Amino acid sequence: MPLASRALRRAVAAATTALLATAVGCAPQPEEKAADTPSGSAATTCAKGKLATETSGKLTIATDEPAYEPWFKDGKPANGEGFESAVAYAVAKELGYDKSAVVWQSVPFNKAFAPGAKTFDFDVNQVSISDERKKAVDFSSGYYDVRQAVIALKDSKAAKATSLADLKGLKLGAQVGTTSLDYIDDVVKPTRDPAAYAKNDQAKSALQNGQVDAIVVDLPTAFYITAAEVTDATIVGQFENQGGTPEQFGLVLDKGSALTSCVTDAVDTLRENGTLAKLEQQWLSDAVDAPVLK
Repeated sequence: MPLASRALRRAVAAATTALLATAVGCAPQPEEKAADTPSGSAATTCAKGKLATETSGKLTIATDEPAYEPWFKDGKPANGEGFESAVAYAVAKELGYDKSAVVWQSVPFNKAFAPGAKTFDFDVNQVSISDERKKAVDFSSGYYDVRQAVIALKDSKAAKATSLADLKGLKLGAQVGTTSLDYIDDVVKPTRDPAAYAKNDQAKSALQNGQVDAIVVDLPTAFYITAAEVTDATIVGQFENQGGTPEQFGLVLDKGSALTSCVTDAVDTLRENGTLAKLEQQWLSDAVDAPVLK
């Protein structure tokens, strides 16, 4: 029965084709799946002004209180003055948020990079990027290369130090949780336990009251302290960067934040187009070279 067989085969083939077409039509298509994936392309995830922020349409930026100069001006992060305030608004602009869309939040220094969910989109507060901190939070690329410096009262023995060896026998102090304190422990390796303070203000008071011989802060802060706050103090010197890699401040984000790559791209753009250098010159021009302690 050749005719019947051929007819049967044609019928089976037609049915199979129809079933395959239906199956393909119902199956997820690679193109559509890619378009729906949250990780998507940078153009999609970093759409200006439409990021997955804490508050829709707003960018929440955190820093400590009080907000110190030269990083901020008059203790008011929202005024756009001071290096870090200016950097924060420049990053916001790159992300598509104007000044009116930026909301500031007060977060203590140590809490900014402690484990746990964050209530901000990013934090700007002279937080140095480190492998240890990266275990708990994300960082943007660095927006400032920094060195640590030693401050002592002008008429003190500590003010005459010219080397790391001269610092070893001194009582040194720094803010807790900072790379300033790390430099005391890891670079100076003093014979006396260093004093750790919750705030730089407390470290400055300890210096003025003779409770410590010297304190360690970042270099721009050292210039501001000696010029405007503790005028009878002087910068003894600065430390060399360790391991050949410059210490850098980075913007802090929640661990695994969807904004990390977007914020990093913004910082990189500001570096490449000269904005960071311009802001550094404007707000940190006094932070010139100081003697290097070896």
